[in-house]
Amino acid sequence: MEYEGKKGVRFAVWAPNAQAVAVAGDFNGWDGSKHQMKRLKDSSIWVLFIPDLAPGELYKYEITGPSSNTFFKADPYAFYSEVRPKTASVIYDPGTYQWQDRKWMSHKAKSDPYHEPMLIYEMHFGSWKKKANGDFYTYREMADELVPYIAGHGYTHIELMPMMEHPFDRSWGYQITGFYAPTSRYGKPEDFMYFIDKCHQNGLGVILDWVPVHFCKDAHGLGRFDGTPLFEPADPDMAERPIWGTYNFDFQKPEIFSFLISNAIFWIDVYHIDGFRVDAVSSLIYLNHDRGDEKKLTNQYGGDVNLEAVEFIKKLNEAVFKMFPHALMIAEEATSWPLVTAPVYAGGLGFNYKWNMGWVHDVLTYMQTPEEKRPDAHDLLTFSMYYAFSENYVLPFSHDELVYGKKSLLNKMPGDFPQKFANLRLLYAYFMTHPGKKLLFMGSEFGQFDEWKDLTQLDWMLLDFETHRTFFQFTKALNAFYQNTRSLWRLDHDPEGFEWIDPNNRRQSIIIFMRRGKRKGDYCIVLCNFSKIKYDKFRIGVPSFGKYIEIFNTDDERFGGSGLLNKEAIQVDKEPFHNQPYSMEISIPPLSALIFKKQSKKRQRGGKK
Repeated sequence: MEYEGKKGVRFAVWAPNAQAVAVAGDFNGWDGSKHQMKRLKDSSIWVLFIPDLAPGELYKYEITGPSSNTFFKADPYAFYSEVRPKTASVIYDPGTYQWQDRKWMSHKAKSDPYHEPMLIYEMHFGSWKKKANGDFYTYREMADELVPYIAGHGYTHIELMPMMEHPFDRSWGYQITGFYAPTSRYGKPEDFMYFIDKCHQNGLGVILDWVPVHFCKDAHGLGRFDGTPLFEPADPDMAERPIWGTYNFDFQKPEIFSFLISNAIFWIDVYHIDGFRVDAVSSLIYLNHDRGDEKKLTNQYGGDVNLEAVEFIKKLNEAVFKMFPHALMIAEEATSWPLVTAPVYAGGLGFNYKWNMGWVHDVLTYMQTPEEKRPDAHDLLTFSMYYAFSENYVLPFSHDELVYGKKSLLNKMPGDFPQKFANLRLLYAYFMTHPGKKLLFMGSEFGQFDEWKDLTQLDWMLLDFETHRTFFQFTKALNAFYQNTRSLWRLDHDPEGFEWIDPNNRRQSIIIFMRRGKRKGDYCIVLCNFSKIKYDKFRIGVPSFGKYIEIFNTDDERFGGSGLLNKEAIQVDKEPFHNQPYSMEISIPPLSALIFKKQSKKRQRGGKK
């Protein structure tokens, strides 16, 4: 900024219990006595303007605590940091980048995510792909390498595991020291802006994992910032998050509300982020969720709810949507807390999406069940429809399901090698046709066989094998089919968008349902056969008379299947079945999903498709 006719840098920091605060850096030999800050009158804020400083200078705050001990802290609001293991903050101006995403921003302002396709590619930036010597790809290199790959495979959004500055690689970014700084591991802030810009120019939205529940205890970070518990509660039991070895934020302080809500708005405003997946919401709203010890904390009424954190969540969502009505605020919330995606004024938490972790648990438990035992687990397939429209859901096959010891999606499937792939094609088709938006973790698109290993890149060599190349082409075709089939997403959050034809055929492990769009006659019929048995002349109920055509079949030879298709248009019989007025006979391959659509009258008369 410019102050009294001089250009320089203004520093400000919250340290209510400090005896003294100074700015130390390369420019003063790390001697804070040369740049002592002044405490604003009747305030907890210390400020100082230093003339002639420019971007690139290193600095920290030299703080003298209430016990007269002096220590250095990184700036909680730093825009940039040294590359780990170094810990100094770096002066940086984030407002100089020239954005080229006006078309995307204009499109987003007119978009309606609830009635549009949403297919999210979740990834860990540092382990998607690495250089031959083990180095990370930079933000700019990933913009050229990753963005065309994801856009070309049919995804609508990319979700990045936390990109804020963090000291330890293997925390995957979930234990943060620099909430306002993109990690310097992969380049400078303008390089991260370039990456986001390239995503937008290629039609990809960008979602960041965001972690307001806790922070790490590293000496240069937020912990005991002014020599006392400041960002964390004074009560050590309330401050500690034993399972992670971190500190919780103290939501009884309005300054914490300001720090975190400002942070969310900062990323959307300055970095053009399209939204957040808010991490560990259950750990925010419940005092004892994921504590990892035997202590039981209670609120002032003796309950388990963190009342102040709930109030924070509501104020966060109100503030974000007031400024950015088209933002995505996605809750990772694993309990039965009601109205997570209802507006605050209607008694909700105010998110617009929630991960459906119950569905993921049930369906993966079912899919790992050997085929001959699936009739006894049939309810795991159908139970989700009792609550599918109670929230706006995202169905997440996320990194949480694929980390060490949990196996990849492919390796969770039972059977021999061909059966594993058949089961996985079937699972993906059910995933794509079930109500809710979609999220898939990196590597799952080509059938990664091992679980995710954060120290190495994905197993790209698998694409040298025909089976994995074929599966890669299957997921690309399925993604395109999903985007082009309006009935699969137009009424994702409306009960009118789904109808069971037969949910009860546990004996044969078959379910049949309809997905409907908004327009009359816009629907498709989905049949999933979770058994290893082939069926000929299998009768299913249909809602209208005419001819139906098969528009997708996971058993297609081009996807690695046996090629048992319903190639010809199928004439409907005037025979009621499955509580439908008409029915038709089809062939069903084992371990397959089939999707049918009524043939248009023009097509039946010989017109062009």
